[in-house]
Amino acid sequence: MQDEFTRFGLTNVQRKLTGVLQVIGGSGLLVGFLVPVLGLISSLGLTLLMILGFAVRLKIKDSFVQAAPSFIFILLNGYISYKIAQSLNIIT
Repeated sequence: MQDEFTRFGLTNVQRKLTGVLQVIGGSGLLVGFLVPVLGLISSLGLTLLMILGFAVRLKIKDSFVQAAPSFIFILLNGYISYKIAQSLNIIT
């Protein structure tokens, strides 16, 4: 992963921050089974993180196949956010 982040043009601090945010987001999704609002916040945060990851992939001109995992996680976390917001009656 260090080599990948170097290829992305990102620093070690950004790499570590990304890892910490991913762990916090994943943990928040698990806690979201008990506290749906935390699940919503976590899934929105992970969606944003993956949008930024996808943008970095586009910026360095990776192929769509290389960028596909981040795009798939955008869709997945977006769907999770939508369903949680729907269950909380935030949206209809």
